[in-house]
Amino acid sequence: MTAAPAVLRSEWTKIRTVSSTTWTLISALVVTVALGAVLCAVYNATFDDLSDAQRATFDPTFASFSGMVLGQLAMVVFGVLVVGSEYSSGMIRTSLAAVPRRSLFLFSKIFVAGVLALIVGLLTGFLSFFLGQALLGDHSTTIGAPDVLRAVIGSGLYMALIAVFSMGVAAMLRSSMLSLGILMPFFFLVSQILAAVPGAKDVARYFPDQAGRKILQVVPDAMNTDRAPYGPWEGFGILVLWVAAALVGGWIVMKRRDA
Repeated sequence: MTAAPAVLRSEWTKIRTVSSTTWTLISALVVTVALGAVLCAVYNATFDDLSDAQRATFDPTFASFSGMVLGQLAMVVFGVLVVGSEYSSGMIRTSLAAVPRRSLFLFSKIFVAGVLALIVGLLTGFLSFFLGQALLGDHSTTIGAPDVLRAVIGSGLYMALIAVFSMGVAAMLRSSMLSLGILMPFFFLVSQILAAVPGAKDVARYFPDQAGRKILQVVPDAMNTDRAPYGPWEGFGILVLWVAAALVGGWIVMKRRDA
């Protein structure tokens, strides 16, 4: 019987020795922090040009996380590659021969990758916040202000769960290309477009990214956006349900199908 610590060490070795997974995590951090910093500088320079409603609902914390829309795509790639690369390379057969207990194999991989994504996500969140606030000048807030720390920590949790959700989808589809072909357009285009369409936004606000990002907001209707029918933690809970469904689906497929 394969010991769980040995499987965890094996999965850690796989992740840290593959350059593609390392670079996607670095990209998630750099893109999120850099884009958030640029947009915070723009907000500071053009604050007086915003509408009265936008100034009244300006959320400096949420502004710091403006780069999350693109940064999360790198987390999607990371999650897909962690699981899907073994299928594309054919190494899944060797891995399952070494670890016949498929549940142990899958959830060890997801645990190690999820913890790593959480660490990077938290680092990204704190860097984005402090750099963004420094660039917002007089329009900034502090980490000790009400609900700000919740939003900053929530940003790291959000990025980690997006990565874990992508792992579950990749385990279900058993293909990196197919998983990326579905997830990338969904998060970058479909979700964003539907969230702006009057008739469809009532459904889109329950998508994993739309619901999960509510935890990043301190002001409920930040930047004069529509107020959701749920709060930050309820939105986070919706994201958790999506993640759980993806993981259960991936586990069922791995248990029932041959490698």
